Amino acid sequence: MAYPKAVLAQPVSTSLECTSHDALIIISDDFSQLPNNPLRDAVLALSKVDSRIGKQVTLLVIENKRVILAPTGPLNRDYDDVRRYFDAAKLAINEAKASGSVNPAIFLPNLNGDSRYQHALEVAYLGACQALWQPLEAREFHGEGIEPVINIGLVGASDQTIKAVNAIAAGQYAARDLCGTEPERMAPPRFADYCVDLFKGSKIAVDVIDDIAAIDKNYPMLSTVARASYAVERHHPRVVKLEYVPEGEITRTLMFVGKGLVYDTGGADLKVGGHMAGMSRDKGGAASVAGFMKAVADYQPKGVKVVSYLAVVRNSIGSDCFVPDEIITSREGVRVRIGNTDAEGRLAMGDLLSEMKDLAKGEINPTLFTVATLTGHAARAMGPYGAYVENGPARSAGVSRQIADCGDLWADGAEVSRSRREDYDFIKPRTLADDVLSSNNAASAVTARGHQFPMAFMAIVGGLDKHGNDSAQPLPYVHMDIAGSGVEGGDWQHGKPTAASVTSLFARYCL
Repeated sequence: MAYPKAVLAQPVSTSLECTSHDALIIISDDFSQLPNNPLRDAVLALSKVDSRIGKQVTLLVIENKRVILAPTGPLNRDYDDVRRYFDAAKLAINEAKASGSVNPAIFLPNLNGDSRYQHALEVAYLGACQALWQPLEAREFHGEGIEPVINIGLVGASDQTIKAVNAIAAGQYAARDLCGTEPERMAPPRFADYCVDLFKGSKIAVDVIDDIAAIDKNYPMLSTVARASYAVERHHPRVVKLEYVPEGEITRTLMFVGKGLVYDTGGADLKVGGHMAGMSRDKGGAASVAGFMKAVADYQPKGVKVVSYLAVVRNSIGSDCFVPDEIITSREGVRVRIGNTDAEGRLAMGDLLSEMKDLAKGEINPTLFTVATLTGHAARAMGPYGAYVENGPARSAGVSRQIADCGDLWADGAEVSRSRREDYDFIKPRTLADDVLSSNNAASAVTARGHQFPMAFMAIVGGLDKHGNDSAQPLPYVHMDIAGSGVEGGDWQHGKPTAASVTSLFARYCL
């Protein structure tokens, strides 16, 4: 896995030749305020004959050096945020690459102390990495040299900054690979193999459960989703377990369950009308969790233990597929009536969450998460932002708010949602034959509270409804729905995966 490494770059002072990089990317809202006198004078002189300067990304040649000017646009309005730098960097790095640069540097002058932009340099680098990522299949076909940019210098960065952003970038690249790769190349066994290779020689312990009998016994809801795939060996499900234990004292434990639907046909409730295209990206939650684990592996934060379970499965259509009206008894002993087979992610994760809850009871200061590209409602309601739905203990501890606030500083935005009594009422049983309904039979995007009520379902089947603020052992739990933030532009078939939640989680818990 190759990504452009962040490296230290010398300060830009009186001459561009002080930097060894073959291009200088300058990202600013006002190029007339450049601190470097010869550089500023050259830019001002050229702006008199090129009206694009300051309005769009522009390539100049100054002192025989490529200089790419990338305007951010206004930065001082209430609704401006650090994504101005992220977006400008994406455009600038593509211009630098097109000009032949393989070793550019990023320079951010004029940072005015606004706290919104305190991580603007790091965010600019991550934006450049987002733009440069090429799909795994393309790299395997053409070779890693398909992406010529090798290093990106960060002017003014510290050694600690370089270490942190390289860890994040490595995690994001892994998450994009796992999410953005087509369904055969990243079928469950090959998804698991990628994870084994990713963490080889690292501080991450990896355990892959591939025995169908064990999955049927221990994870009956996941087994139900996978049932139609059993006829095709290369589509058999996997449960991937990852664990990081830091050196020294543990002060908190983070516990994740990731949705890894390598392909979602919708099952018997088949996705029709072109809505199946892009469903190879329905593994984005598990991909982001694995990416976060990769960032943790590279950075090795102190005090934080991280445990992750990935539900890697294919929701296929076939003679043995599950159908609405079936009643499945979960690991927790909850009788689940199937409302819609296209609401499969919550089933795949539910039993793993139950097991994780049992494990959490013996851990130090645990917080539980589910991460999933779960509902169209989250994308409709929140646009390009994640939707974080939390239980009572998590709300009391401010878990989602803290992660979302970190995301605002690192271009990984999210909105915080409430879990309310209507969500539990929505899935209550209609008969004595069952304990909970998995979903209604309408699309989530047209269902009121369509991204909130699935969290209530997972709390029930995971047994976390018994660990609220009123219990003897409250367990904070946050459901992170990244259906709106998981790919660029909402284009599930062609948009680049964003590795949503990797950066904000890392910023909140590792820095």
